[in-house]
Amino acid sequence: MGEITHRAPVRRAATLPTRSGRVLPSVGGVTTPDRTTARRQTTAGRAEDRVAAFRRAQRRVLNRYGVAAEPRFVDVPAVGGRAQVLVAGDGPPLVMVIGGTIPAAFWAPLMGHLPGRTLYAIDLPGFGLTDAIDYRPETYRETGVAFLAGVLDGLGLDRCQFVTNSMGSLWSLWLAQQQARVEAQVMVGCPAHFLGTVAPAPMRLASVPWLGRRLLTLREPSAKQVEQVMAMVGEQARGIDELRDVLLACQRLPTYVDSMLGMMRSVMSWTRVRPEVVTGPEQLRAVQHPVQVIWGEDDPFGTVETGRRIAELIPEGRFAALPGGHAPWFRHAEQIATITQEFLAAQPGPA
Repeated sequence: MGEITHRAPVRRAATLPTRSGRVLPSVGGVTTPDRTTARRQTTAGRAEDRVAAFRRAQRRVLNRYGVAAEPRFVDVPAVGGRAQVLVAGDGPPLVMVIGGTIPAAFWAPLMGHLPGRTLYAIDLPGFGLTDAIDYRPETYRETGVAFLAGVLDGLGLDRCQFVTNSMGSLWSLWLAQQQARVEAQVMVGCPAHFLGTVAPAPMRLASVPWLGRRLLTLREPSAKQVEQVMAMVGEQARGIDELRDVLLACQRLPTYVDSMLGMMRSVMSWTRVRPEVVTGPEQLRAVQHPVQVIWGEDDPFGTVETGRRIAELIPEGRFAALPGGHAPWFRHAEQIATITQEFLAAQPGPA
């Protein structure tokens, strides 16, 4: 037999495509060179397949609701990546900021009922096709503001009207407080962490370091699991398969788990919301732009009475409640669009 030569293990960095097509290093474990190469190719290939699957699901949901949107990728230097923005329509700009852990394509049912506007629906970092960032409690507010400001800069927009949901409502309010770039805002669904509102218990579990990752990686995301998530937030998947499927494709993206866990740990623990992200009465009384609050009567994040109180505290606040959960536009897009258009048209500015 010939001489056997032992090679010392080496550490090599695999390259993974981001959702927007950029390539970033992904540090793996200690392996031999041949195995590292094979593992890199397998991992990169699977990541590319999942990004492609998400693009297909995104196109299907837009087509289902007749939205002729095209993805635009905007460099956001403040977070070191690119954001996907779904751009549709023609007219005065309307910025749409979705909640955390879900893709901007979730806006599709509502986008189809907002004619006469150029719609800009933004994926938050780590979800949809926006590049991931490292969410940290100590910089979470700064990150949210810098991200939205960077997207507006990249789109050539200054001060705009907004339609927002959940975490998107919180980030947009922070943007208004720090940079006064929100002309008027329609908050659809319970805004994240206003007046003591909190996520349902299963979502809070994701903030527990050892438990959250285990729960999210115990099994591959499935259509049934996504339907359970939608039911948890007060929305039924029946008859809206394209919305279910785009969320499933989003959950299968390469860095969804880290982004989900990072965001949840940045805003809450199992027992409480972090005080630095809470919006209380004092902050609501200080809001300087008009706000229309639209609340789903079965929103598990907060009661109708809480929603009404939020609108009462905002100096130029209005309130409307209608059937639905945390995403009431899934079933009532036309009604919500009417409230939105009438409210925004009454405000001074481009509308």
